[in-house]
Amino acid sequence: MITIDEGGCASACLFAERYTWGVEKTFYIETFGCQMNAHDSEKVIGTLEHEGYMRVRDEADAGLILYNTCSIRDKAEQKVFHRLNEYKRLQGEGKRFAVLGCVAQQEGEKIFEKAPYVSIVSGSASYRRLPEMLARLEAGERRITGLDDRETEETFDTEFTARTNPHRGYITIVEGCDKFCAYCVVPYTRGRERSRASDSVMAEARRMVDAGYTEIQLLGQNVNSYCDPTGKLTFAELLAAVGGVGGIRRVRFMTSHPRDFTREIVAAIDAVPTLCDHVHLPVQSGSTRVLAAMNREYTREWYLERIAWIKAARREISMTSDIIVGFPGETEAELEETATLLEEVGYDAVFCFKYSPRPNTPAIAMADSIAEEEKSRRLQMLMERQREIQRKNYARHLGQAMEVMVEGHNAARGQVVGRSSQNKTVNFTVGQLILPAVGSYRMVRITETFPNSLVGEAVDG
Repeated sequence: MITIDEGGCASACLFAERYTWGVEKTFYIETFGCQMNAHDSEKVIGTLEHEGYMRVRDEADAGLILYNTCSIRDKAEQKVFHRLNEYKRLQGEGKRFAVLGCVAQQEGEKIFEKAPYVSIVSGSASYRRLPEMLARLEAGERRITGLDDRETEETFDTEFTARTNPHRGYITIVEGCDKFCAYCVVPYTRGRERSRASDSVMAEARRMVDAGYTEIQLLGQNVNSYCDPTGKLTFAELLAAVGGVGGIRRVRFMTSHPRDFTREIVAAIDAVPTLCDHVHLPVQSGSTRVLAAMNREYTREWYLERIAWIKAARREISMTSDIIVGFPGETEAELEETATLLEEVGYDAVFCFKYSPRPNTPAIAMADSIAEEEKSRRLQMLMERQREIQRKNYARHLGQAMEVMVEGHNAARGQVVGRSSQNKTVNFTVGQLILPAVGSYRMVRITETFPNSLVGEAVDG
């Protein structure tokens, strides 16, 4: 997972309206987790700003401090309470605190017991109620909860999203999860799968193009499990429709679940040039027995059939995946099955994690008998095998010319930093004094390759 510091922007708060609880109408938000959490925070920020709040750079300057949490990784709860304890020093200044996201949904009102200075505890499925919760906070309430059960049908759509990147934007098309993998806490913290109407998704995509965005990424815990409540479009058809919006240069989607991956998705990537040639398809294990214990509901062979569809595409589609090592009962032979799967598929990147028991999941009842040191050894072995695979994969790009979206500049190296359609990092030089603008696109010829990145030179014209 990634950690994203959302300590953001606005400054002129000296004349901000004061509430009955005596603090300025300002806020600071810190976000931990994946792109879903980061985009949730964009929507929370937009909602807060629409309600008249101003964002500040430092928690010491904020009247309201929000902590958007993730519970996927081990000891996430401890991290939350450690962070809250750091914030505790500020409570005497009339500030209010809110815990949002997965840990909030998982721990619920226990957070009030452990951190009594917290005023709002809200899971992600309740963010649509933020204006109401803020009004109650302003009226003087000290303990406000926004916790939904799994049966909620609501999605968190807002026109007030405060996007942090002016060129690449996210659209959540499906929230929650119904897969119930044995190791995963998401179904219990994010609720059931619920999809946005395709008309709503398309309207947001068009608004983003009008605002100058050229790259859109469709998001969901299982993005390809999308089920249009109006019945108009399948996931593959929605991909093609978003890719067909005038002004769009790139469309990405993440994360797909193998169980719902179809040939039509590959066909859409082949047919629509704006759909990026990259698929992230988490396998988690190369052993059919371990997959069954994980409740992944597919076999190694079934997964490899989907990979064969991708490899048969007319375009060369980059493939990436997630792997868990040390799942309860995993043997050395089963670990080797995962290693051979890496070689058979030839992933361009794999995100490997050590298994850790998560609250409320079926796997927590399994004997976690594999020592932490052994999990680390297995993780290192797989990463070394994968690194060699990537070394060969990336070397194939030597001499190729590819389109790169500019993401930044590395002044120390005199390079421009960007990303290819296959989601590969490309560092390149330009033969001019004025560097290309962030968000622009350049053709780059690859002159050097590494296991995790490419180096090249901009192609004039």
